[in-house]
Amino acid sequence: MTDVSSEIGFVRNKRLGKAVYQNRALSKAGLSERLFALLFSGLVYPQIWEDPEIDMEAMQLSEGHRIVTIASGGCNALAYLTRSPARIDAVDLNTAHVALNRMKLAAVRHLPAQADLFRFFGGNGHAHNPAAYDRFIAPHLDRVTRAYWERRNWRGQRRIAVFEKNFYQTGLLGFFIATGHRVAKLYGIDPARIMEARTLRDQRRFFEEYLAPLFDRRLLRWATARKASLFGLGIPPAQYDSLITSGDGTMANVLSVRLEKLACHFPLRDNYFAWQAFARRYPQPGEARLPAYLEPESYDTIRRNAGRVTVHHANFTELLAGKGAASVDRYILLDAQDWMTDDQLNAVWTEITRTAAPSARVIFRTAAEPSLLPGRVSPALLDQWTYEEEQSLDLSARDRSAIYGGFHLYVKKA
Repeated sequence: MTDVSSEIGFVRNKRLGKAVYQNRALSKAGLSERLFALLFSGLVYPQIWEDPEIDMEAMQLSEGHRIVTIASGGCNALAYLTRSPARIDAVDLNTAHVALNRMKLAAVRHLPAQADLFRFFGGNGHAHNPAAYDRFIAPHLDRVTRAYWERRNWRGQRRIAVFEKNFYQTGLLGFFIATGHRVAKLYGIDPARIMEARTLRDQRRFFEEYLAPLFDRRLLRWATARKASLFGLGIPPAQYDSLITSGDGTMANVLSVRLEKLACHFPLRDNYFAWQAFARRYPQPGEARLPAYLEPESYDTIRRNAGRVTVHHANFTELLAGKGAASVDRYILLDAQDWMTDDQLNAVWTEITRTAAPSARVIFRTAAEPSLLPGRVSPALLDQWTYEEEQSLDLSARDRSAIYGGFHLYVKKA
């Protein structure tokens, strides 16, 4: 379960609140927003759920580029290092994500070998991982990050001990996936059995025969009609409202469509997102493809470039406000704009437009299919950008994470 406890600090809640709160505290919507902010203050994403291959293709990422990205679980920022950009600024409001990103970077740089890195972040946990942390990683961490990983729970265990087991079954996302498996098993369905499929036809057969009917169950339709049911996916109330517009008016239908894409559109051997959703682990080396930072052939390049990443506890707009004009080449907003009010959208796009170098590129994802910018962001800002609609649709269709309605690419006009 996610670590929602005494570690949640006032400053962190205040920053998250600015991003999430849109209604009065004692209103029904306001209470829902505050519950989400409380849950989001702990570890949410042990793994980021955006496809870095799609990101890098859309960005035409290459050497020398200066990048600002939301950090989340950190997998994508590490993947970008395979293209040797000049600099990556990774920002996040969640202090657990900041600590995870900083620890991953130290692990890449200081664990003795690629096999040690995989054992730590790719395997199903190992009793030696905390000792490896103490010897090779901890001495290179800042005080705040080290304090996070060495904090003890009520049983006296340090937080780093989570890597003795499968780290990806922890956090709010891990809890959500585990709950989905438990619900399916109540109806006699084991989602992990899809991993026995050998072809796309086998995958579709399993989905249509076993998984799709679950979304017609009365209990599941009732539960998913509640906004809090998707907090485990990191979906706040405002994003829930956007997400539900992309289906037939029921969240059960939306989730069924998204799961169908994950289960049926990509061979399992090529999609580590499906492995996490259905097998609840990463594949072993040679079993299927892995995240780029865990692939042996990427290790030397990522390790050599790891010093080019700086992780900031800040929001996107704050970070950009401190940068000079025309100083950034690539921006990755994940799905953060789904959370934003019109004022927040205009603030971040004011800073993006000011700091954008010639031909800069911005990518983001949305819960619903269309871009959310037209009609909400000032035309004076949007007119300085070209929306690559056809390419966005193609990239969205090929995004292996499969949970978003749309992928969007904007290019700065000359």
